[in-house]
Amino acid sequence: MALEIKTLGDPVLREECRDVEAVDREIDELIEAMGETLKASPGRVGLAASQVGVLKRLFVFDTGSGLRCLINPEIVETADETMCEEGCLSLPGVYVSIPRFGRVKVRCMTPSGHRIAIEAEGFAAQLLQHECDHLEGVLIIDRCDPEEKKRALEEYQQLAIQREQATA
Repeated sequence: MALEIKTLGDPVLREECRDVEAVDREIDELIEAMGETLKASPGRVGLAASQVGVLKRLFVFDTGSGLRCLINPEIVETADETMCEEGCLSLPGVYVSIPRFGRVKVRCMTPSGHRIAIEAEGFAAQLLQHECDHLEGVLIIDRCDPEEKKRALEEYQQLAIQREQATA
């Protein structure tokens, strides 16, 4: 069952998520539903629990080699800051240029309860940072400069009006 993706303006997107204490049936079902939601969003690769209204520290992603889930992720090392073009399911149609690290190391837990560390670079590093931001209540528009943010918000409003007119 695909879940509703929360969009800009929904207060849940600005909330800080809480740690997952145990992986139980509820968490397993959430991961499965989030995977289905991500699969139903063509061209998108990651989805944080807060984006579907659940304030738990986990996200799912698929970069082409199958669905993965990271629980209680924490970025512990970064290197090589660069500028990246980025979009978000919670700001559909909007892309901004923001600073990200080219390499990161993330400590987390897998759905099977294993504690692991993941080292990523390039697009994978960007993805991990984006989803970890969501777990802190941070959106891509919070990472760009004021002028870019203003442009992105205006574009988002115009696209929202167009979506409303298309469904009317």
